[in-house]
Amino acid sequence: MDLILGLERWFHLMAGVLWIGLLYYFNFVQVAALKAATADNTNAGITKHIAPRALLFFRWAAVVTWLTGAGLLGPNFVAAFTFQPSYAMIGMGAWLGTIMLINVWTLIWRNQKKILGMVPATDAEKVTARRVAFLASRTNTMLSIPMLFFMAAGAHTAQFAF
Repeated sequence: MDLILGLERWFHLMAGVLWIGLLYYFNFVQVAALKAATADNTNAGITKHIAPRALLFFRWAAVVTWLTGAGLLGPNFVAAFTFQPSYAMIGMGAWLGTIMLINVWTLIWRNQKKILGMVPATDAEKVTARRVAFLASRTNTMLSIPMLFFMAAGAHTAQFAF
């Protein structure tokens, strides 16, 4: 059982690093690079090859992170999500991660498919999709900071327990 728990924790950590790493890549690297590449008409490599692949890993890393995190909570899942004493810190982190997962699948991915031409969309729909995906992604970037704090604080800092 300890081996399974250890592997689950490892998969949770690795998937989380991949998810948040790609989130930061999209927000701090790709957005600016895509703007510059669009200006000189060299964006096809990003929009045709890099972005779809990165989004594939991004959205599935989010799912694996959430599922392994839920698994690690095990019988304490409800206690964490209802902020029971001694589970409030990890519960807050879990809720933030849940909101972020929902943003990935319902706002970011749905709109990125329009932006990248994977589903038909008018130019007006693409403009709206860009704005929605951008704002959802920036929201996730901001939520990732307290989410990471609560995940670490819940496990490693007794002085923050409430």
